[in-house]
Amino acid sequence: MPSAMEGSEGGEGEIVRYEETEDDNVSPTDLSELLKEGTKESHDRAENTQFVKDFLKGRIKKELFKLATVALYFTYSALEEEMDRNKDNPVFAPLYFPLELHRKEALVKDLKYFYGEDWKEKIQCSEATQHYVDRIHHVGQHEPELLVAHAYTRYMGDLSGGQVLKKVAQRALKLPSTEEGIQFYMFDNISNAQQFKQLYRARMNALDLDKNTKERIVEEANQAFRFNMQV
Repeated sequence: MPSAMEGSEGGEGEIVRYEETEDDNVSPTDLSELLKEGTKESHDRAENTQFVKDFLKGRIKKELFKLATVALYFTYSALEEEMDRNKDNPVFAPLYFPLELHRKEALVKDLKYFYGEDWKEKIQCSEATQHYVDRIHHVGQHEPELLVAHAYTRYMGDLSGGQVLKKVAQRALKLPSTEEGIQFYMFDNISNAQQFKQLYRARMNALDLDKNTKERIVEEANQAFRFNMQV
């Protein structure tokens, strides 16, 4: 599954880490900084998987892209269910942006395009994706303070490197210029992705978290990267 790369829009086939384009008005103890530093290795491993390298070069088969879309559907269905569950929980509420971020409805449109109106009967959750889904549900129900790790790992990458993947997929798979099949990558309610990411990180840094919880969030983000690589 295309893993959420922490990059910014660059040329096709290139992902630039979005944090490097930001201002330096952050503290080393801010959660955004701890995540950036603490997930560098995971980021590099994810970026160098054969799937991602082939994808960035436009070597992607439609069937594989369809399966990746299925995995994303099950992943985001779980993630957004748990975000909805914790929308009033102070450990996550400031990061609840359903109109701006939620991807499930967009993924349904993509699945209808690829599989037809009876798409639900044609897809199934792989074992690897189910492990990821189960972990998200566990976190949302039992350790909601860690939910930020999964939201950060997916959505910030979708707004960054994901925009490169969108262009590559559209060209390589000869998808319609009307953007059918890549609705997942379309964030119609975010007019400026860079500014939104700055807002999101500021909200993350304002969460009332102790040092131990921040360390657990970083480890959970690394686990999220591992899940993405296994799917």
